[in-house]
Amino acid sequence: MHEKTVEAVYKATQAINEEVSKVIIGKQDVIRKVLMSILANGHILLDDVPGVGKTSLAVALGRTLGMKYNRIQFTPDVLPSDIVGFSVFNKDNNTFVYMPGVINSTNLVLADEINRTSSRTQAALLEAMEEKQVTVDGKAHKLPDPFIVIATQNQVGAAGTQVLPHAQMDRFLVRLAIGYPDKDSEVAIIQGRQTADPYASVRQIIDNDSVKAMQAATLQVTIKEPLVRYIADLVAASRDNPNIELGISPRGAIAVSHMAKANALMQKRDYVTLEDIRDIFIDVCAHRILLTQKARAAGTTPQDILKLLMDNVRTPNSL
Repeated sequence: MHEKTVEAVYKATQAINEEVSKVIIGKQDVIRKVLMSILANGHILLDDVPGVGKTSLAVALGRTLGMKYNRIQFTPDVLPSDIVGFSVFNKDNNTFVYMPGVINSTNLVLADEINRTSSRTQAALLEAMEEKQVTVDGKAHKLPDPFIVIATQNQVGAAGTQVLPHAQMDRFLVRLAIGYPDKDSEVAIIQGRQTADPYASVRQIIDNDSVKAMQAATLQVTIKEPLVRYIADLVAASRDNPNIELGISPRGAIAVSHMAKANALMQKRDYVTLEDIRDIFIDVCAHRILLTQKARAAGTTPQDILKLLMDNVRTPNSL
């Protein structure tokens, strides 16, 4: 990859991080990993308690990336046809006319509180997230390129929520938690909301074509065979672990490699290192594994198990 390309992507991501940080204060690492996910052309699940800035992060990103942006507020009465569209009969020519849904003309979709809607409506996003198209009445309709979903869900208030099925969880490249800010950041947040709208100061840094070019550059980052085998070893270890009922899927293994490439590019490198993989492995894989009932009863978390996997799986000798 040309040095100028690496430098351009690095400068753009630094500028985007700076703009989003005007709204999401003190959470540069979360912003960085969300940007990695966009470079890797993957979907993002923000899973955290209410009020920590999940929606604000998505809105700020939509502004600074210059992508066509839309928001779906998921409630129990949202229907699949609201998302993917529907056909209407035209009596003048005796044909059905396709009426596009909310995702058909947008590049960045905020699926706000996705667990507040029915399983049937959640499933309407499955084809869109995996194949970047929707099928209505047997006819496929391509979605814009790129197409990225940022979904949010709250960990509290289980009444009226529907747990996302594992098949849909596996389609999210990463699951991230923003968490509460530290004291100094919270003071800055409070002060910043007193006299001005922080969104008003967020500038557009790039446009949709630039996003596509950055995603293409990410695919060109080199990852050597020993590191690919290391990812395969981690994945295999998850499937053999006695505390894991369902291990990391092949889709998850590919996601680790793509996210590692994005991590390298954002650090001004055109090659992946071991630390690029270790830095993102838990964020990419914790939501993809299912623990056994015994492990859950013991209070073990997916993060605990994945940390042990990284500690126990041998790193490539050549590195």
